[in-house]
Amino acid sequence: MKFRISLTILLSLFLYVPEVYAMHISEGILPFNWAALWFGLSLPFVAGGIYLLKKKVSSDLSLKPLVGLMAAVVFIISAMPIPVPTAGTCSHPCGTGISGILLGPFISTVVASIALLIQALFLAHGGLSTLGANILSMGVVGSFAGFLGFRLMRLSGLPLYLSGFIAGLLADWATYLTTSLELASGIRGDAPFLPLFGKIAIAFIPTQLPLGVLEGAITGGMVVLLYKKRPDLLVKMGVIRAVEM
Repeated sequence: MKFRISLTILLSLFLYVPEVYAMHISEGILPFNWAALWFGLSLPFVAGGIYLLKKKVSSDLSLKPLVGLMAAVVFIISAMPIPVPTAGTCSHPCGTGISGILLGPFISTVVASIALLIQALFLAHGGLSTLGANILSMGVVGSFAGFLGFRLMRLSGLPLYLSGFIAGLLADWATYLTTSLELASGIRGDAPFLPLFGKIAIAFIPTQLPLGVLEGAITGGMVVLLYKKRPDLLVKMGVIRAVEM
């Protein structure tokens, strides 16, 4: 009897399809030429990341669990949508700030690409035709913004938490500025680019402004936690120097 009830509940969950909004840039929004352009721009970063990942893993197998962990973190964090119907997409945290800090921007791009592909195939978040655009905004721009932001803050003498906070904040906001650029470029038709870009960027502000701050706080907290629990890992990944342990 209990088995039948459990099976009924499980089937009900699978058959129930709630109203959802498009996650990331959804399928069919971008014209073919723009979708192809974003694919072309993102592919070199993905290819470079795969090459670098293979090279590092071949010399250090212990890197695999960290890459797997970061892939799970990016997948879970970026699958938490907050609808922005006026922008034709969703706001959400990205997770590429912390993966960019720990893995470097190229491998972080690969991690984000895998997360975005799985979400497009199995969760209907984003799309295959817009995968290049989503990789470019969240994977490439987000990872590089987080990585460079953290390194610049550390060179400026800021403590780990503040450096991580700014890295997470920059990764999040840079992702959405790029998404706004991609959307405005693809859907503007004959309309002027800048006014439409401004409208889309402004549409994201109510959700993305606080989300960026939240992601910054989470990224800073994760860096500090790793520093307390596994400073050797941060040294190994080049996040801190051995003298800082």
